[in-house]
Amino acid sequence: MTNPNTTDDHDVVDILVADHREVEALFVELETRQGAVEHRRHLVDVVIAELVRHSVAEEAYVYPVARKALPDGDEIADREIAEHAEAEQTMKELESYDPSDPRFDELVAHLARMVRDHVREEENELFPRLRAATAREELVDVAAKVTAVKEIGPTRPHPGAPDHPPANKLLAPGIGLVDRLRDALTGRPTSTDELRERQQG
Repeated sequence: MTNPNTTDDHDVVDILVADHREVEALFVELETRQGAVEHRRHLVDVVIAELVRHSVAEEAYVYPVARKALPDGDEIADREIAEHAEAEQTMKELESYDPSDPRFDELVAHLARMVRDHVREEENELFPRLRAATAREELVDVAAKVTAVKEIGPTRPHPGAPDHPPANKLLAPGIGLVDRLRDALTGRPTSTDELRERQQG
C-alpha cells in the first residue's frame, strides 16, 4: 500500500494501521454505491490489491514475530491466517463479478465485514500485545521488511499459494511479478494513487 510511514521512527504497527485506514476509506466510498460502474470496479481492484499485499506482508513477517513473542502466538497467527484465507476466497470470487451485478455489492459487504472484524481484533488485541512483548528496534526492522515485500509482492488473490515461511517469502516475488505484468497489460489500478490519477486524467 502506498504509505508515507516508512521512516525509521515508525514501527510495523504504524505501517499496518495506516494500511487499515486506507482500506477502510475505500470501503466507505464503495458503500455509497455512487460513481460509474468502471470506477466501482477500479475501487474494488485497489481494495483487493491493498489487502493482498497487506496479508502477504503480515504472513511473511508479522505473524512469525507473534509466534515467537507471545505465549499463545501460534494460536493467534493460525487464526489470523485462516481469516486471511477466507477473505482471499471472497476476493477471488469478487474479481469475476461486474459492479452492475447484485452479487457484487453482496460480496463487497461480506468482505468489508470480515476485514473490519479482523482489523478490530488486530488493533485491539494483537498489535498492543506485540508492542508490549517485542523490542521497538525489532518492530522498526519488521516495518522495513513489510514495506519492502509490499513493493514486490502479489496484487491479486492466490488462495492456493503458501501462507507460511519460508515458502511464502520465496514465492511472493515471482507471483508478484506475474501479477504486476497482468495489472500493467489490463490497466488495472492497484493503489489509491493510481486511482486518483485516473480520476483526474
